[in-house]
Amino acid sequence: MRNQRRRTANAASAIAVLALLTTGCGAGQNEEKPVPETAKGSLEQLAAKVECEPNIQTDAKELRQANCRTDDGRYVLATFATDRGQREWINEAKDYGGAYLVGRKWVAVGDRKVVTALRGQLGGTVETSSHHSGESGGKGDGEEHSGHHGS
Repeated sequence: MRNQRRRTANAASAIAVLALLTTGCGAGQNEEKPVPETAKGSLEQLAAKVECEPNIQTDAKELRQANCRTDDGRYVLATFATDRGQREWINEAKDYGGAYLVGRKWVAVGDRKVVTALRGQLGGTVETSSHHSGESGGKGDGEEHSGHHGS
């Protein structure tokens, strides 16, 4: 349990650094595009859907995490063994700000532009954190949530 928490904390720290490096803090575009059904699958299957060559950073039983890059920017894609592990990871990572695209047992983290583009391919729900300076983190288009999201 202690090692799992340490891995979760390390992963959250890595996400925090990426979120700070990639967050654009600009005004978002509110183009309404249809959102597909939320994707399912392994880290590699999800990465293939968004044409990412995943650079695996964490490869553990409870958490697999990779850095990805698209024309829209960089992001982290993570998959989880359990819903509870995913929620704990998101809750810890949100302390550092950023935008989170959340699916069943997976999450993609990056700036709002990247997360919005990924949502058009992977579906899911966007969650934001109010801890990021310069961004309201509030509920914008009815699809974003800044609090706990039940599974």
